[in-house]
Amino acid sequence: MNPFAEAPHRRYNPLTGEWILVSPHRTKRPWQGQVEKAVEVERPSYDPTCYLCPGNERSGGERNPDYDSTFVFPNDFGALLPDTPPGEDTGHPLFKAQAERGVCRVICFSPQHNKNFANMPVPDINRVVDVWADQTTSLEQEFPWLTYVQIFENRTEMMGASSPHPHGQLWATERLSREIDKEDRAQRAYFEQTGHTMLADILAEERQRDERLVFGNEHWTVLVPYWAVWPFEVMVIGHRPVQWIADLSPDERVALAEVLSRLTLRYDNLFKTTFPYSMGFHQAPVNSGAQPHWHLHAHYYPPLLRSATVRKHMVGFEMLAGPQRDITPEQAAARLREQSEVRYA
Repeated sequence: MNPFAEAPHRRYNPLTGEWILVSPHRTKRPWQGQVEKAVEVERPSYDPTCYLCPGNERSGGERNPDYDSTFVFPNDFGALLPDTPPGEDTGHPLFKAQAERGVCRVICFSPQHNKNFANMPVPDINRVVDVWADQTTSLEQEFPWLTYVQIFENRTEMMGASSPHPHGQLWATERLSREIDKEDRAQRAYFEQTGHTMLADILAEERQRDERLVFGNEHWTVLVPYWAVWPFEVMVIGHRPVQWIADLSPDERVALAEVLSRLTLRYDNLFKTTFPYSMGFHQAPVNSGAQPHWHLHAHYYPPLLRSATVRKHMVGFEMLAGPQRDITPEQAAARLREQSEVRYA
């Protein structure tokens, strides 16, 4: 029994060493927001104005090939460049800067403009998983100065996607970014103390408690983390503590593709809309040797709170002090468990 089910409290995130404020009593406010179906746009399988569709010209002037599966290309306006010259500004201890090299690529999931993980066949999603694995391995070999490969997807324009065509991105960095560095330190310290991965122990405990589990299969579990920040945030955790996507067996890759499909369908059914989110995989740093403390997992950060048109805004207290949520992770998990895996009509 949760002693804080109705009372304000803080929850600790062992992956980052940070706390989140939970205020479950706020769900009793008179206004709960209307649950309504958002207006959905019927998209064609091919859009001649889309710069990601096969054969079309991109905004940078390059023309896409007539691809019939996945398609990867260098981001025409990448946030990082591989040929950035080295340098740093250390003229004052309070004003430091360093040059940062990197590689940014776009990964088109499908040639069809109107497809996404909710309506793509599992074998097609499996090909995307294979691309994620292949890209991580090839980048590590091609650029020995890289330390991290971040794979992610921003779904819908609400999350900043510049095109509705099904696609994700890959940003590979010269140094560990903030969130990765926090997770690396925490997982390493835990492994050195216990001899096993933090996420393996979290998963074992969550299975016993069974209140934040959403669903799973033979190789993966989807759950709302105890310390979740976003209303319907989830983690996808592999049962085997591998370090990189490339380490996954063929069966584990198929099972992951199945989970990605099922989770996206549940999200879409929650508010009867194409559910916005930012998702990404956290895998071990590259070009760094064996790192048994790392445990491959994915984070999903969706902003919708009460309906297809009401979202959680990280403002005020969240920006100035720290994150806060109203509905508890247990309530969110229960809502997601209730959802169908057949997309709404």
